[in-house]
Amino acid sequence: MIPYLFVTDRPEKWADLFPAESLVTARDYLTNAAYTSGRAARVINLCASYRYQSKGYYVSLVAEARKHRPLPAIDTVQDTKLPSIIRLLSSELDDAMKRALAAIDGTSFDLEVFFARTKEKVFERLGRQIFNLFPAPLVKAHFRKTSDGWGLVNIDLVALTSVGESSRQFLAQAVERFITRGHPAAPRKQPPRFYVGILYDPTENSQKASNPRAIEKFIDAGRKLGIECELLDKDDYGEIGEYDGLFIRETTAVNHYTYRFARKAEREGLVVIDDAQSILKCANKVFLAELLSRLKIPTPQTVLFDRDMRDATLAQIGLPVVIKKPDSSFSMGVKKAETKEEWLAETTSMFESSELLVAQQFTPSAFDWRITVLNGELLFACKYFMAHKHWQIYKQTSQRNTRAGRSEAILPGQVPAKVLRTALKAANAIGRGLYGVDLKEVNGEVVVIEVNDNPSIDAGVEDELLRDELYRRIMSDFLRRMEKRTALKS
Repeated sequence: MIPYLFVTDRPEKWADLFPAESLVTARDYLTNAAYTSGRAARVINLCASYRYQSKGYYVSLVAEARKHRPLPAIDTVQDTKLPSIIRLLSSELDDAMKRALAAIDGTSFDLEVFFARTKEKVFERLGRQIFNLFPAPLVKAHFRKTSDGWGLVNIDLVALTSVGESSRQFLAQAVERFITRGHPAAPRKQPPRFYVGILYDPTENSQKASNPRAIEKFIDAGRKLGIECELLDKDDYGEIGEYDGLFIRETTAVNHYTYRFARKAEREGLVVIDDAQSILKCANKVFLAELLSRLKIPTPQTVLFDRDMRDATLAQIGLPVVIKKPDSSFSMGVKKAETKEEWLAETTSMFESSELLVAQQFTPSAFDWRITVLNGELLFACKYFMAHKHWQIYKQTSQRNTRAGRSEAILPGQVPAKVLRTALKAANAIGRGLYGVDLKEVNGEVVVIEVNDNPSIDAGVEDELLRDELYRRIMSDFLRRMEKRTALKS
């Protein structure tokens, strides 16, 4: 685990609350050469003040320069001083405020949050979300009730010296839970070299990126390589800095917490799959269409259009035609129109949420190729067959359920050279991450349908041929990247 440094003005006063061997004075941290070695550290800044040019301010500033991970970061300190930022972020607390503060009498309320924890369980979810928005050891949130309901009006960074005797025991418990993340340390022969958080929602619908058994196999493969993997959910945003790597195994989107996790993890210096740029590029069909066209990577005839271009677009593409929302994923947000009436109905519905749509020539085939690429190289290949009596791989049967066609894992040597060459060119146009490229072979021609930043890896499906080796290869790539990052720091 990345070592913690608890930086305070007077460590001797707090030895009963924090690990004594980790307590450091602000002066020592700022001036002692021992803390400039380049070794990774998590700096918990508990100085009495964070005001500009105070020691507390410089502890966080210097920690960032040393590639340590300060809590709070300078950005957080500044955000708490800006009413416009507080008002903007307050909207993200709406649901939690409604639930937690519903029974509060009066028009104002203050809530103390110590290391993402609150004294009363009823405020626990709200406290964790406050910590996620304003990651700092000790904060006090001020709420005010108006005719529109509760709103966050101010955030104070609380000085350690202001913690009263009645709160010391709770603070000690919060620190312990923060350090261990609720997982008691288990004896082991050798401590892990690295820690990777796996962002995963087991309740996600049937099109989730990995099934539970695959997640278990990732964890097991990591452990064998000296990587300790822990599952994260959307409420763990404020704790990303505790890890060396982030592996996103949820369906990603730009206007979604998966993208915010990727951005924050990159700012914290973690190795990230899927990285934010890959999410941004793959999640939008408009971007993909433009990119593939510019690089002369073959696709079915594709047109970007708005409301005023509907007639011209239909005349150009012809019927039947596939219509895609720019941010569609899997088979959702993708429709086929076989008549002009269907074209008008589907596009009218989609234009309610997007000013641009993508029209693509319908290219029927018995199966799609899925070429999964990691770091610019083939990882595995599959054939995904169309769902029964349907034109797509997935058929939506209800709001949360889908029916999938069968799949078949293919040996690398059996992948047609043209399919592999086209897939690698498309994936490498996005980056060096983990991608699933969907292609079709039609009349001897190979066309790219899309590039996915979060490809499906299910136990019993994609691992049909490679078995456990598939998970080992992916976690080995994490290890390679983390070792490289560590070497650059030293």
